[in-house]
Amino acid sequence: MQAVRISNYKIIKGTFPELAEEAKGGMLTTLRSKPGFLRYGLADLGDDTCVSISLWESHEEAEAATPIATAWVHEHLADRVELREDQAGDLAFFEGVLTAV
Repeated sequence: MQAVRISNYKIIKGTFPELAEEAKGGMLTTLRSKPGFLRYGLADLGDDTCVSISLWESHEEAEAATPIATAWVHEHLADRVELREDQAGDLAFFEGVLTAV
């Protein structure tokens, strides 16, 4: 069963687009190299809040990513975001509609 890891952050300095650019270049690269990694994204929820969402092949791999992601954020974004919540759980399904780009 696949798993999802979701982290909720308060932006305390800078803008969401700035954070997204840094995460795309750094966090994504870091997570991509870890076993079981499938997908990663960052969403702007407004009110200086954003969520990091990653999809993993297993719950264990999602949990194993937590200290790695925490270390990356501490090293690169400690003065810009504050972690509010960090959770991992089993994913029952994640379906969509294929689109042409």
